[in-house]
Amino acid sequence: MTVPVWKKGLGLQAICDVRICHAFRWVDKHLASLKTAYARAPYLTDHMPFIEDTYRALFEKLIDLNLTFIHYLFRQLHIDTEIKLLSKLGIRTTGNQLLIDICRQQGASVYLAQPAAAKYLDGGPFQKEGFQIQFIKPPTPVYPQLWGPFIGNLSVLDLLFNCGPKAKEILLPKS
Repeated sequence: MTVPVWKKGLGLQAICDVRICHAFRWVDKHLASLKTAYARAPYLTDHMPFIEDTYRALFEKLIDLNLTFIHYLFRQLHIDTEIKLLSKLGIRTTGNQLLIDICRQQGASVYLAQPAAAKYLDGGPFQKEGFQIQFIKPPTPVYPQLWGPFIGNLSVLDLLFNCGPKAKEILLPKS
C-alpha cells in the first residue's frame, strides 16, 4: 500500500517536505484492504481504532503520517530508541559524505548497513575518516500467520495483528 504524494513539478524534494495528495480515495482503500486481509487476525481490533483515526486525520505531510505510525509501533513494541530527523541535524552534504557527517555528528564509530547497500557505499572515505562500515542482515522472525506457509518480511502490522502482545518477544527475543 502506498500513500499518494504531490510530486509533479516539484523536483527532488526533501523527505520532510513531501505532501500527501488527498485527491483520491486512498484512505478508504487502505482501510478496506487491511480489514479484508486481516478480518480473522486475532489482534486486528486492538489496532484498527488507532489506524483509522490516524488515516482520517488527513495529515498534510507524509513525514507526519509516518512518524505517527512509527511512534505507535515503538509504543506497541516497547522500543525506546530516540528518533533523529536528518532535517533537524543541519547537515547539507550528500552521498557518502552525508553518511560520514551524520556518523561524526552523532559520535558513531561504525556505520551499519544491509548488504544491498554495499554497491552504493564507497568504503575509502569512511575508512579515511576513521569510520568502519559493518554489513548486517537482521534475522527474519517467524511467527504464526493466518494463511498457508510463513511469508517473511511483511509489515510489522502483520506481526501485531497476528501476535499482539507477543510481538516484541518475537521481534526482539531475549538472548
